[in-house]
Amino acid sequence: MTVKIRDLRPDDPRDAESVVRVRRAALPFMITTSAGLAHQLAASPPDRRYRVLTAETEDGLVVGTAEVGLVYRSPEPGRSFVNAYVDPAHRGLGAGTALLRAAEEYLAAEGAVETYAWVLDEPAHRSFAERRGYRPSRSAHFLRLDLAAGPLPELPAVLPAGVELRPASAFAADPRPLFEADAAVSADEPGDVPEVPAGYEDWLGSVWNEPTLDRELTRVVLVDGVVAAFCAARTDGASRYGSAMTGTLRAFRGRGLAKLAKTDSLRRARAAGYTEAFTGNDTGNEPMLAVNKWFGYEICATETRYAKKPESRP
Repeated sequence: MTVKIRDLRPDDPRDAESVVRVRRAALPFMITTSAGLAHQLAASPPDRRYRVLTAETEDGLVVGTAEVGLVYRSPEPGRSFVNAYVDPAHRGLGAGTALLRAAEEYLAAEGAVETYAWVLDEPAHRSFAERRGYRPSRSAHFLRLDLAAGPLPELPAVLPAGVELRPASAFAADPRPLFEADAAVSADEPGDVPEVPAGYEDWLGSVWNEPTLDRELTRVVLVDGVVAAFCAARTDGASRYGSAMTGTLRAFRGRGLAKLAKTDSLRRARAAGYTEAFTGNDTGNEPMLAVNKWFGYEICATETRYAKKPESRP
């Protein structure tokens, strides 16, 4: 059986649902929805050259997908990315190979000189990447918490003087303080692809207006009226909750404020009916891994960031 590579049809809801189905089957630790996918395509800046490819069988079944684009905020021109997913039930049809070939041809035409890809840290996935010239770099863990079982930490009966807990929705009229906090915390995130900070309009499109961002479950800690820490939450609207970013600004660290924000968010998520919580951490981010272990999260999978440099290209 052969597969055909084509672009996602953004105006066909069934096509988006097929891509979401494949992503959830291949990587069930990430929050992905049809609305979120449509927004990604519509809101992606032109310089990102973003595309979503699909691998379709002769009878019209989508069995694989890939997201492709340029790291447009990198100060080093030509950095690009491709993340491919194949439904485990339909591996062996050549979908992954066809998707990667199409993605690399597209990126080369767009001027890419180096390509990055996240690869599950399993022998078959690593071998697939390495046979095609990709080499491993840093890695990250996916973590899972069963919200339906076991206790969650309690919130303090009384918050310290000057400390407040608010939902992100309280900033709907002016989310700029959350943008500034997000930018400050993100600057401390480990990574191997340098990027200049996102501008406010970019952040509004990619973060604030992203449909999976739950502004009620995203909790913000203020100290004397200033944003000090936050826990950003994404949900699928059904049973799955994900921590997109949890952090504390440098001036407020060491006071347990990130734990406070995340405790409030997780407890509210469980009360709202969510049964699984997911998050991700760089394997070298020991402080955040320790925080998540304290909450009861357990590592459920690991990904490795692979890179294909110019000399590796055939």
